Amino acid sequence: MRRWIVGSVAVVAAAGLIVGAVVFQPWLLFVNVAVDDALPPVATAPAPTSTSPAEPSASPTPAVAVELSTGALISHEHDTTGTVSIIENPDGSRVLALENLATSSGPDVHVWLASTPVVEGVDGWFLGDDGPVVDLGPIKGNLGNQVYDIPADVDLSAYPAVYLWCVQFAVSFGAAPLAPAGG
Repeated sequence: MRRWIVGSVAVVAAAGLIVGAVVFQPWLLFVNVAVDDALPPVATAPAPTSTSPAEPSASPTPAVAVELSTGALISHEHDTTGTVSIIENPDGSRVLALENLATSSGPDVHVWLASTPVVEGVDGWFLGDDGPVVDLGPIKGNLGNQVYDIPADVDLSAYPAVYLWCVQFAVSFGAAPLAPAGG
């Protein structure tokens, strides 16, 4: 009888370890994935000049990418640093660029444009999914420079924040409030 109890406990413990490993993926704490996407070169917006009534006021379409907004990542559940930029390419397409990202690896972490404002500290860890989001896809790595396409129909004014969101555990690794570039 005692052998049966010890055997049953061992089987339950082994099953618990396997389930825990599958759910929490603890090995990701020791794995770094560095990414080095080419960041689009952006132009600095020229200072507005006054035009006389005889001059046309429309400016030509820029031949280089323009930074629309930017922000610095803050840490939430995991130490996270880097900068975020929304960039409009000359063809009108837009991308989100993560520059010098450094965070932890984790299961099911996605890059989100979010309608929820960024709140520092523990109070901000669980806010990312409190409103509408645009999921730009799984994070490519936990280190380096990364670029994500933004769908053409996204109204950027409705999404003032970027979250690195762990979907599996519904928690933010880090987030950045976005502000107009140059402002």
